[in-house]
Amino acid sequence: MRVYLDNAATTPLDKEVFDAMAPFMLEHFGNPSSIHSHGREVRSAIEKARRTVATLLNTSPAEIFFTSGGTEADNAAIRCTCRAYGIKHAISTKLEHHAVLHTMDLLEKEEGVQVSYLRHDEYGNLDLEHLEELLANQPRTMVSIMHANNEIGNLNNIEAIGEICRKYDAVFHSDTVQTMGHYKHDIQALGANFLVGSAHKFHGPKGVGFLYCDANIKIQPLIQGGAQERNMRGGTENVYGIIGLAKALEIAYRDMEEHAKHIQGLKDRMIYKLREQMEDVSFNGLSEFGDKSLYTVLNVSLPASDINEMLLFSLDINKISASGGSACSSGANAGSHVLRALNASSDRGSVRFSFSKYNTEAEIDYAAEVLSKMYKKELA
Repeated sequence: MRVYLDNAATTPLDKEVFDAMAPFMLEHFGNPSSIHSHGREVRSAIEKARRTVATLLNTSPAEIFFTSGGTEADNAAIRCTCRAYGIKHAISTKLEHHAVLHTMDLLEKEEGVQVSYLRHDEYGNLDLEHLEELLANQPRTMVSIMHANNEIGNLNNIEAIGEICRKYDAVFHSDTVQTMGHYKHDIQALGANFLVGSAHKFHGPKGVGFLYCDANIKIQPLIQGGAQERNMRGGTENVYGIIGLAKALEIAYRDMEEHAKHIQGLKDRMIYKLREQMEDVSFNGLSEFGDKSLYTVLNVSLPASDINEMLLFSLDINKISASGGSACSSGANAGSHVLRALNASSDRGSVRFSFSKYNTEAEIDYAAEVLSKMYKKELA
């Protein structure tokens, strides 16, 4: 049995998605910027995909821009907004994906933007009173706070954050890469100025994503070189990627309730099996709590052991694919910046299991058994 439990990193392509993409790989090959019929039919397909995404998110097609993925979309939202409005104060958290954290570092070093980071507790709960304090003492601010953490699964209340940002006229960007396609996003209710998606996180193709940009926010493109995406992103569009993204999101919304129930059941089963078979096991952040974390992510904290240094390699030998990272920052392995921010013990191991609609109970049982046996043998 080969078990794939790294779906927060990437998901397998849905066969329905591939079938929708295939004609645009082999038959409909025109450049969408061309005015002849080959180009026009492809342009029409892109705009149909844009309308699909916009409808699912309850917004206008004019506010959806296709990108190469979530990282580009995050960069465009944060950097271009600060430049367009001369913003010199940004607020984020130390728990963000590097697509946001590294962008904040760049703004601070190269563009003189002061970056403030929200306080949080040892579980990763954000202090929203601190957000209000920071916004009350600054002129217009760029706020970037993710919807759900990609490592520990914590869900943040972006509706409440959006409300606070509106109160202080702050521009609010949320990295929604991990929740897009797994939760329904109603842009009219959220109050965010920017949201992002990456197709390969919800069984679409790699190398394509999108940025929702509030029509009231006027920014210049991050990538220059052409008039594509209504002058917002230079470069020939990734046509079959865009087709695949829209189809994948459509399927995700269509089957969301069924798949969420199935995946949450797998996560609950993993928690039960590990607690049943291991003495010293716990869970990082809020990942064990179903109402406070992504149903697709479980971050397991493991006993102090020599095996921790080779944990992922040992799992791979046993045909289990997962991700990990400790709070340790020594050696070649930089470890997890998220776990360090939570002051997690550097002696304990950590592994992130992340689940999809294609995983089975048998796979969960196998993975839990392998992990528990590894530590029983080591600690015997």
